[in-house]
Amino acid sequence: MAHPHWPLFDVEARTPTITLRYVDDELSLALADLAASGIHDPSWTPFLHPWTDEAPQDFGRKAMQFHWRCRAELAPEHWSLNFAVLVDDEVVGSTGLNADKFVVQRTFETGSWLGQAFQGKGIGKEMRAASLHIGFAGLGAQEATTSAFEDNAPSLGVTRSLGYEPNGFQRVQRRDELGIIHAFRMPRPHWESIRRDDIELTGVDAVLPILGL
Repeated sequence: MAHPHWPLFDVEARTPTITLRYVDDELSLALADLAASGIHDPSWTPFLHPWTDEAPQDFGRKAMQFHWRCRAELAPEHWSLNFAVLVDDEVVGSTGLNADKFVVQRTFETGSWLGQAFQGKGIGKEMRAASLHIGFAGLGAQEATTSAFEDNAPSLGVTRSLGYEPNGFQRVQRRDELGIIHAFRMPRPHWESIRRDDIELTGVDAVLPILGL
């Protein structure tokens, strides 16, 4: 084990085309630089909490604070596992798994983003598949959830292509306007029906005790 005191740093998920690697400080800074280069048209935001509205010069500090906070607050009752997405060792985006009371509920939520230069290349679906593999195969989940604004066509396209079930919608304030978020769920039996055999997990077993599993 390379990181006995924080084995999460050893967690990876590999597919034939991408790698998910748990975010350390170096990856956190790389993600901040990528986000500062652009994720979406600034006239619109796909995020409920519009963190990309921050000044680009603040991204580095706030990215570090976010990832430090997620590590500091990690506990069986609530956790956020954040991963950098790499293609040929280049950081192209980020994906996260979040859960409350997972030991009992066995449900996790995913969220992700890609740098603009890497969108439209099929990476989004591949990173979602890898995230689902971590949650279901690695952590023993029984359900995965996700959500997206109704005008976030790429995210909704990935979700629907994987066969998620609609799970209601929510009216929220996005910036200063009304936004509609569509929610989705994937029960474990459906994931089993689309489970891939070409995704490899590394380091997950050492993390299970930290998550109460």
